[in-house]
Amino acid sequence: MRIRPVLTLATAAAALLVAAPQGSAAGKTPACPEKSVTVRARATADPAVLHISATNRSARACTVDRIPTVTFGDLDGAALPVPAGESGPYRIGAGGTAYATVRTIADPADPEARRVDSVTVAADPAHHGRSFTAQELDAGDVVLVWEPVTTWWQPSAAAADRALGLS
Repeated sequence: MRIRPVLTLATAAAALLVAAPQGSAAGKTPACPEKSVTVRARATADPAVLHISATNRSARACTVDRIPTVTFGDLDGAALPVPAGESGPYRIGAGGTAYATVRTIADPADPEARRVDSVTVAADPAHHGRSFTAQELDAGDVVLVWEPVTTWWQPSAAAADRALGLS
């Protein structure tokens, strides 16, 4: 599986500082504490596609990394971002939700496909995230994965699908 390295807390913090222009709203919006973010994931009609979301349950806007961290079972690394890009802040308003679409494998018949029994999603690389079993995702017994990709966080599930070229 080709993957992007999972960012460390220090790397993520440095990226947020570099990516946010001084005096911008993003620079003044605090990072979302993990306890205030609810992460969800579910399979779609296409067994190679997952919809994920992150909801800010706090009463104030906060930021997560614009690229969700999606890892697969005990495999190393995370899904690559589409479009390619660097870490940076993504603002989620109070009570708001961000959406992303993940393609786990381009061709389910690929002989190099790996089979995992869980997928872990984190709204930010500084968060531990939440693990979902293949059964919880309604994906059957395993999730097939090879060269996985994820969209950046988007304002709607439809926008996330469009970013991956699905609509």
